[in-house]
Amino acid sequence: MAEVSAEARIEAPAEKVWAQLTDFSSYGEWNATHTSFPKGGPATLELGATYEENMKLMGFPAEVTWTVDELENSLLLTTRGKGPMGVNLAMRYSLTPTPDGDATAVRIEGEFTGAAVSLMGGKLKDSATAALQESLCGPRRRRPCPPPGAGSGSRRARRPRRPSAARRRARRRWGGRSGR
Repeated sequence: MAEVSAEARIEAPAEKVWAQLTDFSSYGEWNATHTSFPKGGPATLELGATYEENMKLMGFPAEVTWTVDELENSLLLTTRGKGPMGVNLAMRYSLTPTPDGDATAVRIEGEFTGAAVSLMGGKLKDSATAALQESLCGPRRRRPCPPPGAGSGSRRARRPRRPSAARRRARRRWGGRSGR
């Protein structure tokens, strides 16, 4: 199993972000893995709705049949899909409006399972994480990504390391920087 996630703050109300997320005619403008909907997106977005999507991940094309699994208007969309080589996918898009309603925290979580995933787990995870980041804040969104560790929740931003005691003593003794 490979799990991936990305999150970003978008300076727009949740309703506007939701409208963009569920506008399947403009899906390719922000989703980095999307190439097309061969039969169009779902006619109506409702629980149990199914649709097919052509995607590109790790440089390979894939056709996925998606089913809407969870739906909470303007807040949550979860889809489950069946892809090539017995790969099962799950995507969860959650929106959290700020208290003033002027911005929205968007989190995308993905899960890949199946025998083929165990063979390419690391590469798949790296590729999918990069695609999620690009979808939220990359070239298609025309805005910078948050600093590393600021949006993932899995890594904390690190403070610069302090020089070791030995290095500090050497600096005092010899003046300036030493050991480089």
